[in-house]
Amino acid sequence: MKNPLAIYLIKFAGVFCICYFGTLAMIGLAAPGGIYSPFVAKYLDYVSWIKISLMRATAFFLSFFHIGTQTEPGFIIKFKGGRGVLIAMSCVGYGVYSFWIAFVAANKGKWLKKTLWIVCGVLALWLINAIRITLFLTSVNKGWPMPLGIDHHTWFNIFAYLLIFFMIWLYDKSLKKDRMKRII
Repeated sequence: MKNPLAIYLIKFAGVFCICYFGTLAMIGLAAPGGIYSPFVAKYLDYVSWIKISLMRATAFFLSFFHIGTQTEPGFIIKFKGGRGVLIAMSCVGYGVYSFWIAFVAANKGKWLKKTLWIVCGVLALWLINAIRITLFLTSVNKGWPMPLGIDHHTWFNIFAYLLIFFMIWLYDKSLKKDRMKRII
């Protein structure tokens, strides 16, 4: 097959499916009941690690405003003496991480460059997710309504894909710059 677009789409879909459905498989294997794997739950449950990191980042951000937080079992973070939010599986952002990883992996470029772009992109997406959870926890405690009546998951997806499109533009620009260096 010599069609570059078809090859790209097959790579993109393959990597996306591995990341996205692999994460769903990890979630299923790490959760008691069903097909449970104690090994996966103890050593490979990266989704829980992401949830914990989001909770710690939220506490860190709020500490700048002298707002104390506390965590409860089940991935709940709350204002001390206030209301809390549950960091559910849908809060992790594995869909947008999977999209970004698939885009970079399917694209042209050297593996070292791709790895750096993947790591930096996932960290940027994680950061806006942590900011989103911080703002949502604050809004729950302060009684702030969601802007335009749109829920926080939708807002996260809007900002995440805007960020992804910006990073795609930067990635493509960096590829063009690399091509120009090889020509000169």
